[in-house]
Amino acid sequence: MRRKDNRDRRRGRNSGHGPRSNTERKGKRPVAEESSRERVVLAQTPRQVRAIQRLLSGIGVPASRPFKPDEFQLEALAAIEHEDVLVTAPTGSGKTWIAREEIRRLLAAGKKTWYTSPLKALTNSKYAEFALEFGAENVGILTGDRKENTNAPLIVGTTEIYRNQLFDALREGFDVGTDFVILDEAHYLSDEDRGHVWEESIILSPPRIRLLLLSATVGRATEFASWIEEVRGTTVRVIKAGPRPVELRAAYLSSDLQLFTLFDEEAKYNRDLDRFARQRPQGYRGRKNF
Repeated sequence: MRRKDNRDRRRGRNSGHGPRSNTERKGKRPVAEESSRERVVLAQTPRQVRAIQRLLSGIGVPASRPFKPDEFQLEALAAIEHEDVLVTAPTGSGKTWIAREEIRRLLAAGKKTWYTSPLKALTNSKYAEFALEFGAENVGILTGDRKENTNAPLIVGTTEIYRNQLFDALREGFDVGTDFVILDEAHYLSDEDRGHVWEESIILSPPRIRLLLLSATVGRATEFASWIEEVRGTTVRVIKAGPRPVELRAAYLSSDLQLFTLFDEEAKYNRDLDRFARQRPQGYRGRKNF
């Protein structure tokens, strides 16, 4: 009987049916004595409310009006007929409109175009956009995942695929079947890992192929253009757009679902946000990156 009682006690302890001693709980997470205290939500001051009203003002669908191209767009279209062109313009300025209008002109003239981008998602998006604009029969796509209508007069693909075609043409002694190449996101030339693809694409493209390079963030555009002229033996027109047409506004959404501007009226850091740093729970150490 004594042996059976010992087994029953051990079985009860190991299966969780009996009380555990402090020794048995060693290394386990302690039981919380009380729930977290409720956070006090501070009402926003009239100044903060006015700042949020300014932040959110103007949001909505703009009024419809006839499209009128900007001067930099018309300048680029005129220059691309005889020169390589580097367009540096903020996002939303209408860089793609330049490419689309030149594609339209070349298709009407029976010529071929390559549109390259660094991202498959962007390439797929442009393929769908151009297929609607120019007809699916006139547009093909070449990426590592998709190969459709490859004999179309307009090919949309990643820059790596275009570069590979240049290498194939060089090895096998044939001419690349395009008259015009658009290098979207041209600032990728400075990317540490992939920049050589853009460099090789520019160097290996025959001078007869005109290049249109588009970027919102390219630095030292004039120096970049001089290098292109040197390696290609062509002239390059640098065209810069004016200020950003779509204003950027930054805000912070607190855990209490209150909205605060990131910058104050003087375009300096909004000190009202400092209070959230003080509200972090005790023992908070922030996010770790591994």
